[in-house]
Amino acid sequence: MAPKSKQPAPAHAPHGYEFGGPFGTAAITFGLPVLCYVFTFACNDNTGCPAPSLLSPKTLSLDQLKTEVGWPEDGIWGLASWRTTGWTIAYYFFSALLYRILPATEVEGTPLSSGARLKYRFNAFNSAIFTLVICLAGTIAQGAEFPVWTFIADNYVQILTANILIAYALATFVYVRSFSVKPGNPQFRELAMGGCTGNLIYDFYMGRELNPRVTLPFIGEIDIKEWMELRPGMLGWLLLNCAFIAKQYRSFGFVSDSIVFITVVQAVYILDGVFMEPAILTTIDIINDGFGFMLSFGDLVWVPFIYSQQTRYLSSHPVTLGWLGVTGVSVILIAGFSIFRLSNLQKNIFRTNPNDPRVAHITYIETKTGSRLMTSGWWGIARHINYLGDWLQSWPYALPTGFAGYAILSAGSNAEGAIKMLDGREVVQGPAKYWGMIFTYFYVVYFAVLLVHRDGRDDEKCAKKYGADWEKYKSIVKYKIVPGIY
Repeated sequence: MAPKSKQPAPAHAPHGYEFGGPFGTAAITFGLPVLCYVFTFACNDNTGCPAPSLLSPKTLSLDQLKTEVGWPEDGIWGLASWRTTGWTIAYYFFSALLYRILPATEVEGTPLSSGARLKYRFNAFNSAIFTLVICLAGTIAQGAEFPVWTFIADNYVQILTANILIAYALATFVYVRSFSVKPGNPQFRELAMGGCTGNLIYDFYMGRELNPRVTLPFIGEIDIKEWMELRPGMLGWLLLNCAFIAKQYRSFGFVSDSIVFITVVQAVYILDGVFMEPAILTTIDIINDGFGFMLSFGDLVWVPFIYSQQTRYLSSHPVTLGWLGVTGVSVILIAGFSIFRLSNLQKNIFRTNPNDPRVAHITYIETKTGSRLMTSGWWGIARHINYLGDWLQSWPYALPTGFAGYAILSAGSNAEGAIKMLDGREVVQGPAKYWGMIFTYFYVVYFAVLLVHRDGRDDEKCAKKYGADWEKYKSIVKYKIVPGIY
């Protein structure tokens, strides 16, 4: 490691507010958990998606709505249970145990402001495969009744609550502990520039400490930010999807091609992410952002529970795509993936070897900092053409749900076009058709907002770094993400 040196005092460095400042981050901190509960209850497996009363607001009754959404009999206390929380914590401990005992690769991170490099232990892919093999063996032995799948389906709300509580607790722990960071400390602990404004709620959300670490009995040292980024939440997303497949089978006696397609596509994305775990060291999350509620909640709650909304929906309303439908969404997926991968590949080749024949034709602006900004090829089309590819890949997550929305009718209703459950209940779209898209297409809209916000952050950073050269670059490459539109 590099010799110790005093780090800058980020608390006194000028840094503008993001996410709407203290008011915006307060709204996100306390509003997003509520949104997760709204999604859970408004789109449910009890009466429909959305709940029937929500379609008739003039006659809306709170008592009737509580019955329709499956609100716990003991009220807010029913949102959690000691048993479910205990098993959720056990899942985290199991993941930490695999982190310690399975083979791993040790890698040094990028240089800190002190010049030091932290060491990271990577085996998220091994841990994920180990866990999935256990679940596969259990499914082969017990089918859709495998206890992991039934536990997730039967205790979904309580598992959501447990993870929300863990996210709050973790963010509080790292926030309080960050005040023990001292300049020149031997552990190379540093504060994040963007999380040391002095405003409590803003710093709590953004994260004060850059790379908080903790040493646990039997486990050893864990880098909290890196570990949370790719382990419990990402794998939890895939486990939730599998649990919803099992639930669909228990409810209807078959598994639809739509839920399989989404699960397979998302599994590839997840496993690719954990396989490429070392690449996380060059992301803005690791290099610039502190670990606060933003990443804690995002990693442990938002990713697994919001990103799995489509399979959750399909577990109660199967949609059959057929070969034509599967082919159609696959074409969109391949197009988005191709744009994303090919543009990033071109950028990486240009950065590492600009004389490579594959990029020798690329025109560019050489900035005063010595960097080269590409003005042709993929990156001459839009300044973040890779974001377009990334966003196109989000559509195949939602499109298999179709014109979403359903109502669950009692057995014997004999509704036209109904899909019958094994217990006799019937699922129809009826007036709920289209309204369910609020839930199943939310990810597409959210991801677009996320990419636009990320583009704005990058534009601000580059404007400071390159100055007039950046303005010249923008005059040549006019579009941000979508050519001809934005």
